[in-house]
Amino acid sequence: MNKYLEKDHLPVLKEGQKIKGKVLDITSRAVYVDLGIAGTGIIYGKEIKDGFGISRKTLSVGDEITAAVIEPENEDGYVELSIAEAVREEAWKDLQEKEKKREPVKVRILDANKGGLIIELNGIRGFMPVSQLTAEHYPRVEDGDKNKILEILKKFVDTEMTVCVINADPEEDKLIVSEKEAFKDKEKEFISEFKVGDIVEGEVSGVVDFGAFIKFLPPSKKKDGTDEDKLEGLVHISQLDWQLINNPRDVIKVGDKVKAKIISIDDTRISLSIRALKDDPWMSVKEKYQVGGEYKGKIKKFNHFGAFVYLDDDIHGLAHVSSFPGYPRKSIDEVVELGKEYMWRVMSIEPDAHRMGLKFVGEVKKGVEEKKTVKKQSTDKAELAEKQPTEKKAPKVTAKKEETTDREKKEEKKKDKTEDNAQKKESKAKKEKLTEKK
Repeated sequence: MNKYLEKDHLPVLKEGQKIKGKVLDITSRAVYVDLGIAGTGIIYGKEIKDGFGISRKTLSVGDEITAAVIEPENEDGYVELSIAEAVREEAWKDLQEKEKKREPVKVRILDANKGGLIIELNGIRGFMPVSQLTAEHYPRVEDGDKNKILEILKKFVDTEMTVCVINADPEEDKLIVSEKEAFKDKEKEFISEFKVGDIVEGEVSGVVDFGAFIKFLPPSKKKDGTDEDKLEGLVHISQLDWQLINNPRDVIKVGDKVKAKIISIDDTRISLSIRALKDDPWMSVKEKYQVGGEYKGKIKKFNHFGAFVYLDDDIHGLAHVSSFPGYPRKSIDEVVELGKEYMWRVMSIEPDAHRMGLKFVGEVKKGVEEKKTVKKQSTDKAELAEKQPTEKKAPKVTAKKEETTDREKKEEKKKDKTEDNAQKKESKAKKEKLTEKK
């Protein structure tokens, strides 16, 4: 039989062999496939459900499909086919092609979790991380609560999004897509309208622990632009203001209208600065504070290096842990209190680096003025040093003089008394002699 078929050029089908054909008919139980001279193939109901999945909804008569031979000839005379493996293999090949070309495609959102969205493409499930969403769809949650993020993500379920495949790995059964990648070219086009140093006006779209996001329109879209045309830049916490900020939410809020300066552009990432549009208070710091001077300052923050101290609203310094009494036996919070004012000595000032080294002096004493300059402080000490020896020596000299005077007076009195006694004796002796003569 085989020889006969080979002679008439009829194909000899084998189990597992891949074969192409066109859909002849679709019923609720089976799909019939024209295999040409190889005959008619049949795909049964369960195989259709498992193999086509969502794609079965769009399958039409005349579509060309690839299937694997399960049985070259079944009891009904059909070539029994399986499309599950064949379709899956073709689907992955198509996905890998899409990854290479970065071709934008539409996907359906099946579900959401705290990390992102579950999607389906070519009948294969995939994942889109939150970080791959565009600024328009990215869930901005003030406190970063993951449950609130999940609530926002769930709103996208059963909708469609335009994405690009960024990782298609059939061996690991991993499919990752990105919405940001699909709009990358458009973003680059808009970003090209800007350069480092430009000032942008926009609205705060999100505040996180490490800074704030600002949305703004490119110049070409200022008049007729929509939210989809907006670009988004990040103002890092260190670029919000010149002062030390622990929580960005203390100085900026969602919805605030702000101006910012572009400080860097890296591909589609734009870094902004709000503080760059404000005068740098550190440029005049030496006019207010001098090395060696002692000033009042409030402790705003502790860390393992020491304490951050604000001498005013803008200027702060670090008092190293070793400058506190009791170090290393006592921790800083055993010596001083957060939020309280103390006296500090300025040990170093580096305006360009925005750094100041401080040393703990002690409690603020009422009625005692701050020592504003080193020169005055030195002069006061010198004057005190000059006065102290004089005041100490004077009493000693006086005491010696007084002792000498008293001693001399006593000796004179004694001498006078002796002379008086001598005179009395002499007078008595003369008297006795006169009496005897008489």
